[in-house]
Amino acid sequence: MGENQEILFARTLEKVRKQAKEQQNCISEEQVREAFEGLSLGEEQLELVFDYLRKHKIGIGEPADPDEYLSEEETSYLEEYKKEILMPDPVSDGEKQALFLSAMAGEQDAQQRLIHVYLPQVTEVAKLYAGQGVFLEDLIGEGNLALAVGVTMLGAFENASEAEGMLMKMVMDAMEESIAETLKETDKDKKVAGRVNQVAEKAKELAAELHRKVTAQELSEETGMSVKAIEDAMRMSGYSIEDLERQ
Repeated sequence: MGENQEILFARTLEKVRKQAKEQQNCISEEQVREAFEGLSLGEEQLELVFDYLRKHKIGIGEPADPDEYLSEEETSYLEEYKKEILMPDPVSDGEKQALFLSAMAGEQDAQQRLIHVYLPQVTEVAKLYAGQGVFLEDLIGEGNLALAVGVTMLGAFENASEAEGMLMKMVMDAMEESIAETLKETDKDKKVAGRVNQVAEKAKELAAELHRKVTAQELSEETGMSVKAIEDAMRMSGYSIEDLERQ
């Protein structure tokens, strides 16, 4: 697969994931095949795409069962959480539409009622994003906050169906942003840890040669790392690099 084709493949895969998201994390096999039609993928390659989607909890032809991916701890938390939120009585499609229309008109009672009605849905959405670096409890919290804000913004939409779609999109976007931010912080932490370990190892080697602790300047001359980078690593370690003198 050439470079241009790899870029097209990545963009197509992201397009498929977005389409599945808009369909409650479900997409048909026909939709996937149609999306990748221009890339002329073989059956083995397409099966790898299907496997990738399933691993990301996207159902092929029918919704995936997110409960299969939950840990015992997450399952236990959900059971207690559902008791706390007091699951609402079912509402008919007509009642739901009436609630949306009232909420769109700015009626606060209807907005609060919608929040209560959709709390269980936030939980179901959170299960789809579990296992991606953010605790399930935090995902639900992010989704609930987005829900509370979203019900106050429904007046910008023309019909109840459009408003409902926007509301759930806000919930999903909030969870995805939380995951993206966590991954970003995790990557940053790994880089920091890598730099600290590198400085610690080099300081240990030089200290063994000199039979004493070394200075940042000495380590810089020995390794080519800047004094600032060494001092930053010392600071980020909480000044715990034993073989490096604290300035």
